[in-house]
Amino acid sequence: MDGFILEFEKPIIELERRIADMRSYASVERIDLGDEIAKLEKKVESLREEVYLNLTRWQRVQLARHPDRPYTLDYIELMFSDWIELHGDRAFADEKAIVSGFATFGGRSVAIIGHQKGRDTNQRIYRNFGQSRPEGYRKALRIMQLAARSGRSVVTFIDTQGAYPGVGAEERGQAEAIAVNLREMSVLPVPIVSLVIGEGGSGGALGIGVADRIYTQENTYYSVITPEGCASILWRSAEHAPKAANAMKITASDLDELGIVDGIVPEPGGGAHRAPNDAAEQLSQVLKSALDELEELDPETLVDKRLEKYSSIGTFSE
Repeated sequence: MDGFILEFEKPIIELERRIADMRSYASVERIDLGDEIAKLEKKVESLREEVYLNLTRWQRVQLARHPDRPYTLDYIELMFSDWIELHGDRAFADEKAIVSGFATFGGRSVAIIGHQKGRDTNQRIYRNFGQSRPEGYRKALRIMQLAARSGRSVVTFIDTQGAYPGVGAEERGQAEAIAVNLREMSVLPVPIVSLVIGEGGSGGALGIGVADRIYTQENTYYSVITPEGCASILWRSAEHAPKAANAMKITASDLDELGIVDGIVPEPGGGAHRAPNDAAEQLSQVLKSALDELEELDPETLVDKRLEKYSSIGTFSE
């Protein structure tokens, strides 16, 4: 069972534990509890469907942050082969909140860049809680430029509350580093596919998120600010985060409806953390389809379509 349980998950987890206990008891005592177990399984399936079909925006934000959710390195292990990680921005340091390198996907060599969070306290500190300093964005740019020179497609995994706002990061040019990435990614002559696998916060996400195709997993969010940050500005208290999440319309379905993303990637029942292998398989199918389509385009057409895509966001007709 999951080590961390959200409040709305508790009734489901409790029933699943009861089923597991009954199976164990029946096996040890050699008795038939098949009918009772079947009834509970039907009940838990019905409850799971009821809960996850009616999640609030704030509950989806909570799922996006679930500490058992697969991170970039998990998906790299599940979806790719021949992973070689490359380090450093060749200017200051190697940012651990962003991982980058090359791997094989479906017989093709691709560049991979993604935010990486940590599971325990030590790892979270080591990864700076998935919040990159400018070195991470400069490392990402170096990898993208290598990919462009070698004709490799770029795959990015987005999962951050935002870029790190510390004094040192600002002194070393945080905003400039992100801005340069926005500019360079907009004209990079190779396909770029971005996958939002958790949190997509502000410029920290956009710094590796200017892509030909953007797909969000079902229980993720993508926004200019976290709900807590928005609530602190509008209502002077982060306690109003659920209200902010609802007003901001930041979930996958909202973004799809607004035309910000190119599609929603379904997750296993209960979220990606309940069945990482299944979640990875769903992402792989979407990624393969996108790369098959984009790699048919010549560089000039690719860039033109990318620029057109971002120029059209936010436009409307009366």
